[in-house]
Amino acid sequence: MASRSIARADRLATPRALVRVAGLIGALLVCVPLHGLWRLFRLPSPWPRLFLGSAARICGARVRTTGTPLKRNVIYLSNHRSWLDILVIAGATGSAFVAKAELRAAPVVGWLATLNRTIFVARTDRMGIAAQIAELGAAIRQGWAVTIFPEGTTSGHDELLPFKGSLLAALEPPPPGVMVQPILLDYGAAGPLVAWVGDEPGQENALKILGHRGSFEVTVDFLAPFDPADHPGRKGIAAAAHREIRARLDERLADPSY
Repeated sequence: MASRSIARADRLATPRALVRVAGLIGALLVCVPLHGLWRLFRLPSPWPRLFLGSAARICGARVRTTGTPLKRNVIYLSNHRSWLDILVIAGATGSAFVAKAELRAAPVVGWLATLNRTIFVARTDRMGIAAQIAELGAAIRQGWAVTIFPEGTTSGHDELLPFKGSLLAALEPPPPGVMVQPILLDYGAAGPLVAWVGDEPGQENALKILGHRGSFEVTVDFLAPFDPADHPGRKGIAAAAHREIRARLDERLADPSY
């Protein structure tokens, strides 16, 4: 039989999730009109970044950054744990993202993704991959900061899957001045809670996170950037970023206090 404290925690999960959803809606109602106003006057809008960073905090994430992120002319290559990753990285950097094409059709979330200049890719559309790479290349040449999750899917809290280099074809050859910066996302003790792996339904994962009691720390570790021209093509770039992230993750896992 579940203890009274566990049962009580279970009963409070849904109310906590509803309170957080209300907070997200409130932040959305504030930020979207202001974003539209900034766009009307053709001003650089800070509101997508502010909304996504606020959304991460509302969901319980307390973001801590280490290292120095590049602001422009950079592709971030990050490990991938959860849908929270986008909120966390966007709030910390203002980065645009490369995301699965299916996200575009998702209610509300797909529309929000377009506000943040998301580049949608269909991994199964071999005929369209050249156009998708060209779109990514155009964004890079315009000086954007763009985040790619080269694992291609989410991984467990202590895992790092092999990196896929297909989208990094936009760096063959790399535009002048563009750098690659690896990122390690580390949710610490909350890793098992946050990680979205296996056959877990999306709604169940979202309820688990939104219904969680209190907050949790996530570290965004910006590792040393490198020049992609120093590596042999997209596979070499992906391998170099994977080595750096793997080494930092191993350091953290070896820490007795982890």
